[in-house]
Formats: sequence, C-alpha cells, structure tokens
Amino acid sequence: MTVTVEAGAFAHCFDPIELRELLAEYWERQPLALTRDEPGRFDDLLAPEDLDAMLSSGRLRYPAFRLVKAGTQLDVSEYTDDVPWRPEPFAGTADVDRVVREYAAGATIVLQALHLHHRPLARFSRALEQVLGEPVQANAYATPRDAQGLGVHHDTHDVVCLQVAGEKRWLVYPPVFDLPLPHQHYRSEMGEPGEPILDVVLRPGDTLYLPRGWLHEARTSDTDSLHLTIGLKVYAWIDAVRAAVDECASELDFRRGVSDSGEPVDDLLALLRGRLHPAAVVERRRERLVRTRRPVREAQLSQLRALDQLDLDTPLMPAATVIAGLEVGRSDVRLVFDGKEVIFPPHVRHEVEFVAAAESPFCGRDLPGALDAKGRLVLLRRLVIEGFLRLHDGPAR
Repeated sequence: MTVTVEAGAFAHCFDPIELRELLAEYWERQPLALTRDEPGRFDDLLAPEDLDAMLSSGRLRYPAFRLVKAGTQLDVSEYTDDVPWRPEPFAGTADVDRVVREYAAGATIVLQALHLHHRPLARFSRALEQVLGEPVQANAYATPRDAQGLGVHHDTHDVVCLQVAGEKRWLVYPPVFDLPLPHQHYRSEMGEPGEPILDVVLRPGDTLYLPRGWLHEARTSDTDSLHLTIGLKVYAWIDAVRAAVDECASELDFRRGVSDSGEPVDDLLALLRGRLHPAAVVERRRERLVRTRRPVREAQLSQLRALDQLDLDTPLMPAATVIAGLEVGRSDVRLVFDGKEVIFPPHVRHEVEFVAAAESPFCGRDLPGALDAKGRLVLLRRLVIEGFLRLHDGPAR
C-alpha cells in the first residue's frame, strides 16, 4: 500500500495508530482493538437516529437490508412486502411493524452496501479508498440486547468494526484457514475454533480490526448495539497473477495449443515473469480500483445549472470523491474514473493533464496548452457534466 496524505478517514477509524504501524504490525497478521469509550465518535457516519429514520420511513428494500438471528438468515418474505405500483411493484419493501417485532424477538437488522446509498458512508468509504488503495464497503448491524446475529465465522475480506452505540462483546479466535479468498467461506470441516485470543467489549467510539480469516463471533449484553463493519477487499497476488496471465494473450506462445506431452514450446514462465514486474503489478492494482468505483455525487443538478455562469475566471476543483487515472496514447487521451472513460483528442493533452493533477482550485485562464477561450470552456463544461470537476465556492489559486 502507498501511504498518502488523505488521512482523515483513516484517523477516524484508527487514531492513535498511524498507517505505517497498521501495515507493519497488524495488516494481514493479527487483530487490533482500540478502546476509547468515546460516545458520538462515529455518529457522523450513521447515528442510531439515522437507522431509526431509515427503518421507520418504510423505504428500505431487500437486499439493502436483511434480518439474521442466531447465525441464521430469516426468510425475507417474513418481513417484507411487494408494494403494488404500475408498471412494476416495489419488491422486497420493509414491513416496518414486522421488522420491529423480529428485532424485539432477537433478530439483528443488517443494512448492506451503505457505501452505495448513504452519503456520509459513501464519502467516508471513498476517502478510505484513497488512503488504502483498496475497495471499501460498509454495512451496519443493529443487534438487540441479549442477542447474537451471526455465529462463529470468518470474513473473506479484512474488516474494521466501528462501535456506534451500545456494547458488543467480541470473541476472536485464531484462523483455521489463513487469508481466505472471496469464495473460501468458513465451514466447520476446516476446523473448530480453539481458545479465544481476544475477548473484548466494544463501547461507543471503539474500533476493532480483524484480518480476513480470523474466526470471530459477537454478542450483546443488556444494551442494544449498533456497529459499522467496514470491509477492505484487498488485491491479492492471485489477482495480480490472473491479470498478468490475461495480458499474456498478446503473446503467441500462450495462444498455441497444448501438445500431448504437456511441454510448452517456449519458456512461458519467463514471459509471465516479465508481466509481473513490480511497477506493472502496482499499475494494474490501481487500474482495478479506478475502473470499478461507482460515482459519489453531490448536488449534481445544482452544478449543472451553475454552468450557465461558467467563464474563464470561475474557480473549479476536481471532485473530492473521484479516484482517477490518466491514459495518454498516440491517438487520444483518456481520463478514467467512476467506471467510465472520457476520451479527448491528443491536442488537449496538456490541458487534461493539468486538470487531472490539480490539487487546489484553478480557473480556465490557468490551463496550459493551445486551446482558445471557447475551447477551454467546452473542456471544463464537459468535465463538470461528467462529474470530474466541480465549481468551487472559493477563489482560484
């Protein structure tokens, strides 16, 4: 991982541990519990009243939420309805009364993929991605007192648990299957958990980091609990090798048929090794992140209307939630972000490079290159519409 200056989201989770210490001492190695007993620390991400409002509004729909109890997922038909509407019903809509009854009877409410549809966690997750260089996801677990949602299990991605409200006791056991891949879920035949190596009660403001593969279970006591689970989906070496193998499709010897002897015509491993140069691996890892991030937009309609006033003195700034890559070729320049490519002709290379590298507000007059005033405004307008740039409230640099 590359250490960056975008440390706000990281500090929110791990303070006083710094990124270098996390990577050197704990990452993929051992759990880390940070007890603060700091009520309200994570309320900016999802406060208990936010959860209550989401549920009570009736707008929750499966699979954005589900219910689990004592390690078992409840049948979704038991707590959702299909609300009649034309031309299609709103399927899997939460029946608020039934959800509340199940919660009172010991079921955990799981809010899923909050990084996609809850703005505070969307922005937080994107900021954490900028620090770690890995995809981030966010779920929430609301567990009633004296209850357990999930039994002993391991996660197939690294997990950061942020205790928002109430208390939860975590029992953590050594892995029986180290660093599992996404399809390698825990099964009892892998081995039974041994003695817990960590027995900790998380209170509001506390953090627990668990590398993937570490067995764990969590229980409430006499208080309701709300915690966030931040999932970190790392780019493993098997991903790096697969990506390198895919690139070997351009090599003739990799396209030859396998003979009956099974002997390769040439040294295929040498060809593959050339594709696994460290710089190439790091570049593919970054490309995966850039090409798979979904947009996190803010006031986009207002930005569109503000373009009516755009001129060469209007301050602009790359959107804080954009993770981008720039690909410069002979025939075009490609700005890659939010799962798309915005393609420009090669003669605007210097202007696009300037915009992509901007770290402070600028205006159209600041652009290098040979574009005239009209061309600069066309370029900037397009980048605002695409969501890469935002009109900035303050002055340009």
